Amino acid sequence: MNTHKRIAARELRNLCGGVSDMTIWRYLHDPYLNFPKPIYIKKRRYWQETEVISWLESQKKSSSRQPAE
Repeated sequence: MNTHKRIAARELRNLCGGVSDMTIWRYLHDPYLNFPKPIYIKKRRYWQETEVISWLESQKKSSSRQPAE
């Protein structure tokens, strides 16, 4: 995997399960989630793919630790 690959918002939404722009906005503004911050290039947002994948993996681990209700 290319550690420097940057992905645009559309690809990010697909990587996160087809979520909306509003969901990405919520992720970015929730300090508890610690969602990766984008890099802005000419008013467009890009994320480092490796950071997003690491974040997704950490979410899987943290959700598996919570007791069932």
